[in-house]
Amino acid sequence: MTDTAKSATRGDHDSPWKEALEGFFPDFLALLFPVIHAGIDWSRGYRFLDKEFQQIVRDAATGRRYADKLVGVHRRDGQAAWVLVHVEVQGEPEAAFAERMFVYNYKVRDAHGVPVASLAVLADADAHFRPEHYHADLWGCAIDFHFPMVKLIDWDTPKRWSTLEASDNCFALVVMAQIRAKATKDAASRKAWKFRLIRLMYDRGYDRKTILELFRVIDWMLQLPAALEVAFRQELFTFEETKQMPYVTTVERAGIEKGYRQGEVDLLLLLIENKFGADLAEDLRKRVALADSESLRRWSVRILTADTPDAIFH
Repeated sequence: MTDTAKSATRGDHDSPWKEALEGFFPDFLALLFPVIHAGIDWSRGYRFLDKEFQQIVRDAATGRRYADKLVGVHRRDGQAAWVLVHVEVQGEPEAAFAERMFVYNYKVRDAHGVPVASLAVLADADAHFRPEHYHADLWGCAIDFHFPMVKLIDWDTPKRWSTLEASDNCFALVVMAQIRAKATKDAASRKAWKFRLIRLMYDRGYDRKTILELFRVIDWMLQLPAALEVAFRQELFTFEETKQMPYVTTVERAGIEKGYRQGEVDLLLLLIENKFGADLAEDLRKRVALADSESLRRWSVRILTADTPDAIFH
């Protein structure tokens, strides 16, 4: 696999985690790092520090990229602190992982003078890859950096899996989706698990916004072959109808209709450009873009015989 292909694959795995961390950060900590969650004053809010983190990423030549998030919070004593979350998805044990945790931690502290808690989430399938500290020493000068680490496959036991299924924490569904994405290779079984997790969202009574956000993450993690994806969507549509909660169905159909209408707009503008020139097409772009689908179809028929632009619209 080329470096470009590897980068694209990594991006596909990282993106749902970044979206999940942004959408459910308090739930993420409550489920996987409860002690840290308890030490944060959530009444003061939190903020994602993408600009600050990108500066650190540019300056630190560590090679591999991960699903990382830097978040500003306040401790219960009122002091500001930052939480740096590293998610390793691909599952390729790397000796330099712990060193990277240390490098990013001290770079944040050095650049911004803020206490930083670095957290590692290992979503890989290697049971032996468990970095929790970085140690280096030279002539009596030593570094000993420890960091909290969670290994997701540790949740893949009957007892802990039951805990996830019974949990009302919405991030439990993200963890279950990631575990099944790694452990399930058979496409039919993958489809069954995907539908099971989607059903759990509705059974737990989440609101529409939460369901849509979780659906994007689960859908991204548990991708299916085209034929099975069609079957899954049909199952989902039927299920939503029985629940009388067409959240995903409505959004998808709106997206399909929007895409179809945009195709009508683009086609008509192309026909106008070919027949009357690019300048006129540009002048008419706003009028065409604001038209309804019925008008677009009527104008697209008229342009076939129109001798002048006015003949299209009148």
